[in-house]
Amino acid sequence: MDFREVSLKPIVSICIANYNGDAVLEACVSSVMAQITDFPVEILIHDDCSSDDSVAILKELYPNVTLLTSVTNVGFCTSNNRMAAAARGDYLLLLNNDTRLHAGALQTLFTFQEGNPDAGILTLPQYNMQTGELLDRGMFMDLFANPIPNTKPGTREVAMVMGSCLWIARELWEGIGGFPNWFGSIAEDTYLCCCARLLGRHVVAVDESGYDHAVGYSFGGGKVKDKKLQSSLHRRALSELNKNRVIAICYPDSSIMLLLPQFLLLLIEGIVLSIIRWNPALLWGIYIPAVVEPIRDHQRLCALRRDVQRRRRVRFGEFFAPFRLLHHKISLLWAYGIPEVR
Repeated sequence: MDFREVSLKPIVSICIANYNGDAVLEACVSSVMAQITDFPVEILIHDDCSSDDSVAILKELYPNVTLLTSVTNVGFCTSNNRMAAAARGDYLLLLNNDTRLHAGALQTLFTFQEGNPDAGILTLPQYNMQTGELLDRGMFMDLFANPIPNTKPGTREVAMVMGSCLWIARELWEGIGGFPNWFGSIAEDTYLCCCARLLGRHVVAVDESGYDHAVGYSFGGGKVKDKKLQSSLHRRALSELNKNRVIAICYPDSSIMLLLPQFLLLLIEGIVLSIIRWNPALLWGIYIPAVVEPIRDHQRLCALRRDVQRRRRVRFGEFFAPFRLLHHKISLLWAYGIPEVR
């Protein structure tokens, strides 16, 4: 399709959140523009107050892309909420700036959606951009909201998909209310998928085409390097905090009580990791806030929980069907040892 001839009513809106992505943006946008589809598409990019040449590159190379700019850094959630509000398509594809779509990606998602109207959120197989290794075909989850990569072949329902390539119908996005701006970044995809599943909509990984992802480009860490799991303190702090927020908001009925052992396990994990790494900043920068902040913020969490649970359409067992019992951190510890957090 020629993206220079966008119709007045695109069917799909590609939403790319960008922050200091001048090294990766061109490959991402070019991979979108190379897609061959039988439906009109628009591209929106939100630049989150980048200090590099991102905006200049976009204006020079892609003048027909809808560019939104922010005068302050507002984070991934607000960036996507702004693009979704400006988008005109019936479907949204949220795409990281450090990704590249494979051939046929958009047509694959659209065709599956049209044939499966109950599907609420879709994704494609995710591959490591540097090595070509398959990273996941969507994610299962453990009971503590830790994502577990699904690598089994075949299209299947999963618990969640990564926000790096997330397809969602506009009506579902608006029904959920998008991302909570106060999540900032990380685990907002978990929240969105859990909300969709509570509404009775399926979250599906379609096992065709795919996308490459330079994992950790924006936030650092969150990947395996030299057979060690590496992350940044900022990324880990947001991850642990926002996973607890997801449990507090989305887990149905008495399963919210999982927060109690979760808090205890996080404190134990923080103490042990801080001692092993001889770094008290890990405990005070990651684990204490992950426990304390949801308690401090209980009024906002309870208000959102009431709204989300009021609209729930699935039974307890249906919601937890794609969950796994084994705590995923145990599997990661066994496979990669003590994580490195910098």
